Amino acid sequence: MAPTDTIAGNGGIKASSAARVDWVDYAKGICIIMVVMMHSVLGVEFAAGETGFMHVVVAFAKPFRMPDFFLISGLFLALVIDRDWRTYLDRKLVHFVYFYVVWVTIQFGFKAPAFAAETGWQHVGLSYLESFVEPFGTLWFIYLLPIFFVVTKLTRRIPPLAIWLLAAALETARITTGWTVIDEFCSRFVYFYSGYLFAPYVFALSDRARKHPALALVALATWTLVNTGLVVLGASEWMIVSLVLGFAGACAIITTGTLLARARWMNVLRFCGEHSIVIYLAFFLPMAATRTLLLRSGIIPDIGTVSLIVTVAGVIGALAIWKTALLLNARFLFERPDAFWIAPRKTGPVLQAAE
Repeated sequence: MAPTDTIAGNGGIKASSAARVDWVDYAKGICIIMVVMMHSVLGVEFAAGETGFMHVVVAFAKPFRMPDFFLISGLFLALVIDRDWRTYLDRKLVHFVYFYVVWVTIQFGFKAPAFAAETGWQHVGLSYLESFVEPFGTLWFIYLLPIFFVVTKLTRRIPPLAIWLLAAALETARITTGWTVIDEFCSRFVYFYSGYLFAPYVFALSDRARKHPALALVALATWTLVNTGLVVLGASEWMIVSLVLGFAGACAIITTGTLLARARWMNVLRFCGEHSIVIYLAFFLPMAATRTLLLRSGIIPDIGTVSLIVTVAGVIGALAIWKTALLLNARFLFERPDAFWIAPRKTGPVLQAAE
């Protein structure tokens, strides 16, 4: 079979463990589980009309859940940003467009009958076309990520400090237009650009945490108390405070990932991090199916427990879908076929967790 491009963007799914940065995968694993948890918990609570104990965990993670994901996504950009435009667009735009098209079609296929029952099939078709302008469901992350990549390269000649200050101002401005692309760009770009711009400092932070684990644990405990207090007080949504908490939380997840990598604990998190985009693409189906089954059956009355089970099912189910796709030779779901490359294929060992 001809070689194909994996969803990780650089062969990350098939990369050997030695070729990856261990703490990055741990951090990404924590992030993707928090993302699945958020969608699972809020979905269960909305359907049930009540909240459970998992709501507290979701609220605690809200200030840093996506900031950390975007910051890590920009970490290795400096290594590839000077590529020619054809190669760059292939890896950073076409790559994600392919998977967005595939998975928005799959998600829409599952939800189309319910939409049709409400508005008719003609409106369903229009809604599908609209999903290429307004990101659909959980897929907004991979819709927005290539935009970040392209904008960062286009602004390469502009002083980085000016770009960062503008991005920070956009996050602080709380721009709300109702269009996900604009709103999320304004609130998230500062974290992605910071990952790109301050990558040496991020790796230095990880090195310090690895060398001084006791001090790192004290810092994590302090952060936990401060983040919890501000969330409880409702101050985590305040201007400036949200920006600070986003970066503080990202540093905390990086530190946690480093300590786990240092101790070689909880390798399941590392595995999830290595396959974070696989989980992100496919978790919606096992999540929704498990939620529907548990709530309709009523076999578990506690909403918090239901939310926890749905979260676990979303993660494990997504990985099971990936494995099944490989066994059934449906690799196109998670690997970009040769026909959808616009630049020469990349060869050689993978040097980092994700480009």
